[in-house]
Amino acid sequence: MDKKTAKKLKTAAATAGILFGGALIALNYIAKKSYPKSVYADQPEERSPFEGKKVVFVEDENEPVNADGKSGHLEAVGASEHTPTFYEKYVKRGLDIMLSTCGMIVLAPVYAISAIAIKIEDPGPVLFYQKREGAFHSRFRLEKFRSMRLDTPQNVPTHQLASPEKYLLRSGKLLRKTSADELPQLFNILQGSMSIIGPRPALWNQEFLIAERDKYGANDIKPGLTGLAQISGRDELEIPEKARLDGVYAQAFNAKGKSKLRANIEPFVMDCKVFFGSVFAVLKQKGIVEGGTGMIAKETEKAKEL
Repeated sequence: MDKKTAKKLKTAAATAGILFGGALIALNYIAKKSYPKSVYADQPEERSPFEGKKVVFVEDENEPVNADGKSGHLEAVGASEHTPTFYEKYVKRGLDIMLSTCGMIVLAPVYAISAIAIKIEDPGPVLFYQKREGAFHSRFRLEKFRSMRLDTPQNVPTHQLASPEKYLLRSGKLLRKTSADELPQLFNILQGSMSIIGPRPALWNQEFLIAERDKYGANDIKPGLTGLAQISGRDELEIPEKARLDGVYAQAFNAKGKSKLRANIEPFVMDCKVFFGSVFAVLKQKGIVEGGTGMIAKETEKAKEL
């Protein structure tokens, strides 16, 4: 390699480094400034009355049906006792910041193509916002690429829509099939409301799922972009099984009765397992059942065939 070529390569590398560093600084600044609004700091009425508490679901046929198809309400039964380990508080958070910022920069072309495709097919907002359940029953505003029409009912899980396919955009089918609709959540991760790995965040009104997760301590850790339930069946799983798997994941973060070394090694090993399992699940498009969860979808498909 001659000196002229080497000099050009150094200049190109330096320029790329400066642009990359500038993007990192800008993204972190925007995330910090937008964080209060994303957790409803200025809208106390949107926050959960159960923050920091443990809950149970009390069934009551006289109450409206919630997003899980159950009638009833949540009741507090105590306070959370979870204490984050060094890995959870510092190492995992550091990895979240690094991976989310790098991911948004590297995947910028995917963001642009997705946004253009949505705009062309159904003019309107590119992003879709939902109120979701965070760690310790806090709530935050989750971001997704919009994969459904603007007239789709709000705060209703896909499996409860009568004909979900009629609301789904053509571009939305591809976004969901590849899980690309979840990519804007990298910004939620950078803000600190989510993690790369963790239980998928429930809708704020999925009270049965929330209570089921509380049985296993799964609401004591940050929700994630992908989790153990996602690589173990995703939409094919019923709520109790999803909650149980989220509990298996959460148990790795429970330091009670463990040595300091074990309490920090176990969650790291679990995160590695879920991370690489997620890559495989996305490539195989595993467990995606449009319009249904577990046996609900299977029974619906059988009914259509009759």
